Amino acid sequence: MPTSFLQAPWFIPSLTQLLQMTPPSQRHRVHDLIAAYFWSGDAIRSRRVSDLVLTGTVDIPALPARLVADWARDISLLLELKSGDVEALSLARARVRWPDFKHCLQAVTEWTRTLGLQDLLASSDVALMACRGAKYHHDGGQYGSAAFCNLFLSEDCGLDLHFPYTDQRIPLTRGTAVVFDTGQPHAVIDRHSTGFKEADFPADRDCTQVFLTWELPIENADVAQALRIDFDIAPSTALRLDREQVWLNGAIANVCPDSGEWCGAD
Repeated sequence: MPTSFLQAPWFIPSLTQLLQMTPPSQRHRVHDLIAAYFWSGDAIRSRRVSDLVLTGTVDIPALPARLVADWARDISLLLELKSGDVEALSLARARVRWPDFKHCLQAVTEWTRTLGLQDLLASSDVALMACRGAKYHHDGGQYGSAAFCNLFLSEDCGLDLHFPYTDQRIPLTRGTAVVFDTGQPHAVIDRHSTGFKEADFPADRDCTQVFLTWELPIENADVAQALRIDFDIAPSTALRLDREQVWLNGAIANVCPDSGEWCGAD
């Protein structure tokens, strides 16, 4: 189509033309609506799923060798962690052999303050997690009332945290910190891969990532502002539901574990 015609004051583009004029990484914002339905007290409430991923790198000390060895044993013998799995480690036991835990906590707390979250981490639930990569998923069906704050503790082993819907890839190194909406699809994949492949995580590859994760209440005013959350976008639908769900363009949706593409309900 001639440029002069596009510039004409009477030109009103169709949705198809809008999509063609929009960069690929932004086209979803033209036509997709991802909504989370979550428990707020004893009622289901609706909200828009944020496509913002807040990320930074904080200065934390290297992990003690004894602690890393403990985790490796637990991951192998107790968790039997397989490629794509995300499982919990014992934080209470780890803190006994982790004198710098308080420094890690202080560093990530100071970073979240720069996001306007004040001292929210101190009152939020925290867990210690491990993964050998992670298949594409969202957590809005279980944690729709929260955002996640993750602090990665392991050294760089060639993995990225990937958000396919916004096409953001975050290299995972010691001190990588992120805050994101639990309804946003994500995965931990090989840095040179376009999706999750089990073959990228053979048994003899040292590719385990350990991280701390906090659940931040999504209805907290500071969290909602930082992630630009709009609430009560579909109140009539929320009234009909009895469990937390994520919907895409008016229908319940799941995520393909290998590609990150949205797909229909099971």
